[in-house]
Amino acid sequence: MLKQINGLHHVTSLASGAQENNDFFTKVLGLRRVKKTVNFDAPNVYHLYYGDELGTPGSVMTYFPFEGAKGGRAGTGEVSTTSFTIPKGTIPAWKERLATFNVAGLSEDTRFGENRLLFRGPDGDAFALVEGEDDRAPWIGNGVGEQTAIRGFHSAAMRLADEGASAELLRFMGYEEIDQQGAISRFAVPGGNGADVIDLETVSAPSAGQGAGSVHHIAFSVDNRDAQLEVRKALMDTGYDVTPVIDRDYFWAIYFRTPGGVLFEIATNEPGFDRDEDTAHLGEALKLPDQHAHLREVLEQKYLSPIKD
Repeated sequence: MLKQINGLHHVTSLASGAQENNDFFTKVLGLRRVKKTVNFDAPNVYHLYYGDELGTPGSVMTYFPFEGAKGGRAGTGEVSTTSFTIPKGTIPAWKERLATFNVAGLSEDTRFGENRLLFRGPDGDAFALVEGEDDRAPWIGNGVGEQTAIRGFHSAAMRLADEGASAELLRFMGYEEIDQQGAISRFAVPGGNGADVIDLETVSAPSAGQGAGSVHHIAFSVDNRDAQLEVRKALMDTGYDVTPVIDRDYFWAIYFRTPGGVLFEIATNEPGFDRDEDTAHLGEALKLPDQHAHLREVLEQKYLSPIKD
């Protein structure tokens, strides 16, 4: 069993428009845009990162906004809901705030004894705010007060046709099954980074189809490159087809497809989002990786419309 994984690092999804996506996460949810760059594999598309003040691993929601993209189809083999932690007793305030912004899909429930406010993003993305004790420092620069602000991820839920092999994988990655509620099994990393819960839900449904509103992949946090290489070797020794290490400028990444169909990434906590911007100005300028720096003029003039803050 691996000991290097701390919990989630980031969650990356697809969107149909950059401006609407930016407005939702900064103006509605009150997160900070900590990086404005491009999809390294398709540089004519933005890659936007939202999180706490520094983009701390375990707080960062990221998006590839393909302008005009069609919506995804919900089903099995995907991350179904991404959840954030909020302070206890703040669901009424959040419900009122989200209603003010005409956010869709507002409803409340309780899962594993925790109160949740469920809602939908601009492309039908499924989210939840979960009340809990969490001492992570929030970002409070976008109109949401410290007493109510999002602390970071709480969990990610995966909808699967059969959870067996994915549960075995999570155990190998250092997760422990801590509870079960109907068809949902909850796993957590002991002593993790706060974003350390994964729910597996077994359902009978067709396979999901990716599109706007779909989660592209979820990334798990390790401290550094040495830990990442240890995880990569262990996964490959177990039979997983893992990519070589890829430099993503703000972290190093490896990827592999899980038995349930979800794409997993293992990402390093180093070097961080302040490697090319002062902390006070994170996410303000368009940052391009070296391999695409020569494309700046054509990208800014033809493909990447300015995002209004």
